[in-house]
Amino acid sequence: MYRSKTCGELRSTNSGEIVTLAGWVQRTRKMGGMTFVDIRDRYGVTQLVFNQESNSELCERANKLGREFVIQATGMVAERSSKNANLDTGDIEILVSELTVLNESVTPPFTIEDNTDGGDDIRMKYRYLDLRRNAVRSNMMLRHQIAFETRRFLDQQNFLEVETPILIGSTPEGARDFVVPSRMNLGQFYALPQSPQLFKQLLMVSGFDRYFQIAKCFRDEDLRADRQPEFTQIDCEMSFVEQEDVLQIFEGLIRHLFNYIKGIEFDGAFPRMTYADAMKFYGSDKPDIRFDMKFVELKEVVSGKDFAVFDSANYVGGICAPGCATYTRKQIDELTEFVKRPQIGAKGLVYIKVENDGSFKSSIDKFYNQDELKTIAALFNAQPGDLILILAGDTAKTQKALNELRLEMGNRLGLRDKNVFKPLWVVDFPLFEWDEDTQRYYAMHHPFTSPKLEDLSFLDTDPGKVRANAYDMVVNGVELGGGSIRIHDSKLQNRMFELLGFTPEKAEAQFGFLMSAFKYGAPPHGGLAFGLDRLVSLFAGLDSIRDCIAFPKNNSGRDVMIDAPSAIDASQLEELHLTLIPPATN
Repeated sequence: MYRSKTCGELRSTNSGEIVTLAGWVQRTRKMGGMTFVDIRDRYGVTQLVFNQESNSELCERANKLGREFVIQATGMVAERSSKNANLDTGDIEILVSELTVLNESVTPPFTIEDNTDGGDDIRMKYRYLDLRRNAVRSNMMLRHQIAFETRRFLDQQNFLEVETPILIGSTPEGARDFVVPSRMNLGQFYALPQSPQLFKQLLMVSGFDRYFQIAKCFRDEDLRADRQPEFTQIDCEMSFVEQEDVLQIFEGLIRHLFNYIKGIEFDGAFPRMTYADAMKFYGSDKPDIRFDMKFVELKEVVSGKDFAVFDSANYVGGICAPGCATYTRKQIDELTEFVKRPQIGAKGLVYIKVENDGSFKSSIDKFYNQDELKTIAALFNAQPGDLILILAGDTAKTQKALNELRLEMGNRLGLRDKNVFKPLWVVDFPLFEWDEDTQRYYAMHHPFTSPKLEDLSFLDTDPGKVRANAYDMVVNGVELGGGSIRIHDSKLQNRMFELLGFTPEKAEAQFGFLMSAFKYGAPPHGGLAFGLDRLVSLFAGLDSIRDCIAFPKNNSGRDVMIDAPSAIDASQLEELHLTLIPPATN
């Protein structure tokens, strides 16, 4: 062994022991005739001491050490005269008697400290160095804990971990597949799985009863803070269950993780909110309920006052920001520009200030008198000092914009504390969503989601009214995961394919193996998948999932460390019988 102890385990109780440490040089400091070297491994940092008087040759060698040199040091553990309360090992130091340089290092491109001077691009290029930083390494350790505890919890609930294939058939519905050419089957392609959906249903047909997998999934879609082209799911499926059974099991998993990892216990059952209420009061199917500020619909109250913005709108709604009547014109203009940004899309912003004397000041004073403004304010239960913010326009777009405005006000008012966690279930999603461009229905989740039995009559008369046995777990405005009860009846499944525009031939080509399996006795079943990356980033208080993935891609889907994706050799293309067509130029 190169070491007898790690750099994080020594304490004052080890004083007098002779130990050997190995690790990386964090920093060196020369003070008079003494040289101090901080040595680091994944377990912590320990201070090494070299004394010019007692061993000048050894001290000179220590003075030549550079950052990130890999060294081995042997010496006696001694209590420090000047203790460092910021280090777990801050009560001791090592009086070094032997020093071996195991490997030298060139100067790293950024300082490997918690507060590094490296930007995102340079850190991603040298990710193996970035992973030495405690801030990043702790995220990896947290990820390990969550994965380990998830396995332990599910094992105790009689789940079996089963691996499913990575090379599967392409199903073009939904997000784009990553495709892989087959050399042994020329002209044909595998796809990388967007989820193990079909296989976990087949495992239920196989009688496995309770399955889980910490599964790699792949989607070729545009990226953002909580998306990567490859991501990890805690993927689960259960037989002979109804929706309530699934919710109870996986609420238990989330409770266990919060209790074990963060020491947090939640009182009572997690609240539940229908999709309809989530959109009505929050404009989002993943509402952040750490703060109130619910939407108030105003269309009926504000119409007919010759204010064209409201009269012509399909939807008028607002929020009440407590204590914000002191906002200046400049601050309100900033909010107006915020909601008018292209990614939000509102055309403008109306405000009503409730003054301390109970009067009202508004951007629509020309159209609404004090009594009418009072009526509007009463709908918000607005108090003196509050600020009402109103948007108008198309229903879906305006609710989406109002949601962004609500979150922005939550940030400004400090109401989105990362140390406060408010979980809930969102239930009763629509089974279908209508697409105006293609003039057809699409599955809101996937084609195997079961409709609510009480809504089956609408399948033929008004499919848009059909609710799904689907559910999402939301914490602090983040969708941690979701799932559904599946269709296990072949006739109902074929009806779903028909409503979604699948010809019998297309349904057979893509899902024939599943429908064939269902003929051999498919049990009622349902499941859920949590995003492991999102779960870790939530626990770690991160704004992006990238820093809880060991080797992530950038926003262009590139791994800048290994320079992938990249061109392949012409001989490989020839072997696969593939020809590249240059992109069209204007």
